[in-house]
Amino acid sequence: MRVSFAVYGVLYVVVEIVGAQIEAIGWPQLTALDVATAVTNACLTVAVGIAVLVGADVGGRRWHRSVLAWREERARLSAESWDEPGTITVSSWRPEPLALPAGRPADPAPGGDYAVPSRGRPFPEGPGHLL
Repeated sequence: MRVSFAVYGVLYVVVEIVGAQIEAIGWPQLTALDVATAVTNACLTVAVGIAVLVGADVGGRRWHRSVLAWREERARLSAESWDEPGTITVSSWRPEPLALPAGRPADPAPGGDYAVPSRGRPFPEGPGHLL
């Protein structure tokens, strides 16, 4: 019964569109080409309307499936979070370890603070030879 109402609605729309276009042309100037144009325009209108309805239906079903999958994923993740026990922190009963005692000061390196090259002067004195 639902299909019959849909078919009746489609035919009604086609007849109304054809009638409106024929009335715009006028009966005295009406030709076969005008009638064919009106029928073609009506069928195109119906086809576009059906395409929009089918697209909306398919999009709605895909959206519904994605929402269900998202809800199932959230439910699974929330169930997993309850299954795992959380980390329990316990304060230690031992006292903090004592700090290490200060060591003796380091002895200076033998021979001074810097090493002198075995040959030549340690630092050149002439201009252009300085670093």
